[in-house]
Amino acid sequence: MANRVDTSLSKELLTLLRQETFVSIATVDHESGAPNVNAISWVYAPDESTIRFSVDNRSRIVENLKNNSGLVISFIADGTTYAISGEGTILKEKMDDVPIKLALVECTVQEVRDVMFYGAKMISKPNYEKTYDAEAAVKLDNQVMEEMKRA
Repeated sequence: MANRVDTSLSKELLTLLRQETFVSIATVDHESGAPNVNAISWVYAPDESTIRFSVDNRSRIVENLKNNSGLVISFIADGTTYAISGEGTILKEKMDDVPIKLALVECTVQEVRDVMFYGAKMISKPNYEKTYDAEAAVKLDNQVMEEMKRA
């Protein structure tokens, strides 16, 4: 049985990607040409064909996208695993209203694919805990999300 493939985000995925969500980003490594995968949580989808995310501006993700704009965003939701393929553009190398050096990247969605293996479903989403000052984490998260929304 073939997995579902769409060319834009569904309403359900759009809602999920408008809040802090654990996702992985795969890019093409600018030195080796091999896949490079990173986990991030600052993600925001302003519409069904666009996903923005923020990473440290010294991240390998940024350098990789400067050399090859292809990327895949993967995450778990609604009992399955999704892989969203697209083209990444660095909108800002330094976000203005955020106190740390973060880049803002925008992905133009080309394909949304359900990649869960046959005969299974995910029974829980990944959970994580931020290990730095909780109050500082909330403040920083809010600053990053607000700037991603305004871009």
